[in-house]
Amino acid sequence: MIKIALAQINAVVGDIKGNTGKIVEYCLKASSKGADIAVFPEMSLTGYPPEDLLFRDDFIASSKNALRLIAKAVNVPYVVVGLPVKRSVYLYNAAALISRDGISFHFKNALPNYGVFDEKRYFSAGNEFLSFHIKGKCLVLSICEDIWDKEAISAIKDIRPDILMNLSASPFFAGRIRQRVSHIRSVAKKVGADVVYVNLVGGQDELIFDGGSMVVSGKGLLHISPQFKESISFVSLPGRKRPKPVDFMPLAEEVYEALKLSLRDYVIKNGFSSVVLGLSGGIDSALTAAIAADSLGRKNVMALIMPSRFSSDETQLDAESLAKRLGIRYYRIPISRIYDTFIQSLAPIFRDMPFNVAEENIQARIRGTLLMAVSNKFASLLITTGNKSEMSVGYCTLYGDMAGGFALLKDVPKTLVYRLSRFYNRKFPSRAIPESILKRAPSAELREGQKDEDSLVPYSELDALIEAYVERHNPKKDVVSLFSSQSMAEKMIRLIDRNEYKRRQSPPGPKITPMAFGKDWRMPITKQVRLIH
Repeated sequence: MIKIALAQINAVVGDIKGNTGKIVEYCLKASSKGADIAVFPEMSLTGYPPEDLLFRDDFIASSKNALRLIAKAVNVPYVVVGLPVKRSVYLYNAAALISRDGISFHFKNALPNYGVFDEKRYFSAGNEFLSFHIKGKCLVLSICEDIWDKEAISAIKDIRPDILMNLSASPFFAGRIRQRVSHIRSVAKKVGADVVYVNLVGGQDELIFDGGSMVVSGKGLLHISPQFKESISFVSLPGRKRPKPVDFMPLAEEVYEALKLSLRDYVIKNGFSSVVLGLSGGIDSALTAAIAADSLGRKNVMALIMPSRFSSDETQLDAESLAKRLGIRYYRIPISRIYDTFIQSLAPIFRDMPFNVAEENIQARIRGTLLMAVSNKFASLLITTGNKSEMSVGYCTLYGDMAGGFALLKDVPKTLVYRLSRFYNRKFPSRAIPESILKRAPSAELREGQKDEDSLVPYSELDALIEAYVERHNPKKDVVSLFSSQSMAEKMIRLIDRNEYKRRQSPPGPKITPMAFGKDWRMPITKQVRLIH
């Protein structure tokens, strides 16, 4: 029997010294439990993705030096660590096997170059797999995409391993872990081996790595590690353990935990300790505040309530009620006088022109300025509160409600915002988001009687359209045909196409769908698409 330690760690990109210390710490845990081999995730020494840090020779050299330190410090018979390795002029995404015989390497064969991945920008591809033996059993190393590539799987099968190790840095999106279990089981069947899959955990800019390391046989799941937190787990192979049923998190819980992890890591890894946000009395800011308080602690969250003459008494009371329930600091700063000063200053230019979106957006920009002032004064990160549905069609204000450092709900459709809010209320009934916020028709409250659906289709329809047009890349004519009002569907698609310039200027936000704006969705701002049918 081979005792394997699955060490899913939260590596910080670029912090080679800190990551090295963590790897050594986890190796000590593995040694204390008598592990024969400790396996860490892809690029665990440097964090993932290191992006253009990989072009720096000092970064690559530091990784090499750190690997030597690990080899000297650990006493587990075998340790597998992910890092970049340079050979001549070629750079490889590598898995280093540290043993008493020295250090040997597997170079990643299949380099992903789609979606969030740009590995061909940095790495050369390996052309073989490293195999070795422990207690008479053949083990093979692979890295992430290697087990999603048909040719690589075929090459692994020819080696006839007993155990296939896979170091991974697989980004999260809702439901992704279900796909992994199913696919890895199919790989186990094809190669005739148990698969040990060790995944990174933690938030890195827009990406979330959810852990969920696992051991899978051709018959099913033998072990799964927790999602969204560091852990070390021990599994003995080959074993007679029966596959167990998979108890996945419900989608709302999974996304909620992903957003919590993403926010906490973005704040802490970037040197902040607190956040500030605008609290409007609407559902988006309510959910953002609730997640922030849960993720960072209520003492580290500050909210500004900034009513204008268009703000209703109900939304202001709800904003104050929520802040009190969450136990976060809040300040009320009316903006009517500031707004009047803006209007007076602009009067010679605007003259007798009618009130329109320009005056509406001034209010949002005043709020953005106040929030940025508080952010600067208290060194708190400003969290924006807009959701994916709004970002899709540009229903947001540049340098206003889009101002900030991190957009927590950037990839969360409006309908999912409501699901997450209901989940939060079930989880924390004493801190529940007021029911009046959940039931009120969404409104930006920038003019009298404004409702979101006066400008947009209902959010249930808009989110379905976004899924079809953005997530699935369905042709425009096919998307339009799905909706009762084809003219409104065409209008929403035009808005999606036209507002790329806004999305490019929005803060980063966590990816929780297969097609997030930014790294996944890469559209030119200047374009005139005329297709021949």
